[in-house]
Amino acid sequence: MRQRIREALEASIEVKRLVLNDDALLERVESAARLLCDSLRADGKALFCGNGGSAADAQHLAAELSGRFLYDRPPLPAEALHVNTSYLTAVANDYGYDEVFARMVRGIGKPGDVLVCLSTSGNSPNVLRAMQTARDIGMSIVAFTGHSGGKMKDACDILLNAPSAATPRIQELHITLGHILCELVECELFPRDDR
Repeated sequence: MRQRIREALEASIEVKRLVLNDDALLERVESAARLLCDSLRADGKALFCGNGGSAADAQHLAAELSGRFLYDRPPLPAEALHVNTSYLTAVANDYGYDEVFARMVRGIGKPGDVLVCLSTSGNSPNVLRAMQTARDIGMSIVAFTGHSGGKMKDACDILLNAPSAATPRIQELHITLGHILCELVECELFPRDDR
């Protein structure tokens, strides 16, 4: 067991090391932070979506922005699209699961908002449908995926693809990069003298 623990930690560290050495990916993280800041400054909002573990990460990151991250400051308009179970089950039942995020994007999204999509495969049909709806509205799209980017790589403005094909390693990096985005946004929009 101890060896397996070490191997998992080493694999997670290696993925992060690959990101540290990937200037293009680091630049895309910075671009995603700027995109979010520009939208939020202009009274836009950040909408998050994903399935399974990616839904948990989407909800986590939305909460960091709408609540607080490192310090007290005004809340930011950020929402995970799956948290209303009555809505989710009604739309899945009446329109199909592929429509659950797209319908909400259509309902509350507006030009200038940002849709943040998380999918380890990059091929989740309901996320792809939400991306198309966001594009039609005039929203910007940030996609967190695994190494290949899947179909999402061609449907987004900024691709944050984890350099791994292993779901646990991808999700670990997604939350790390998501936390970095939250920190950058918070520090940029609400600067403090002690930072």
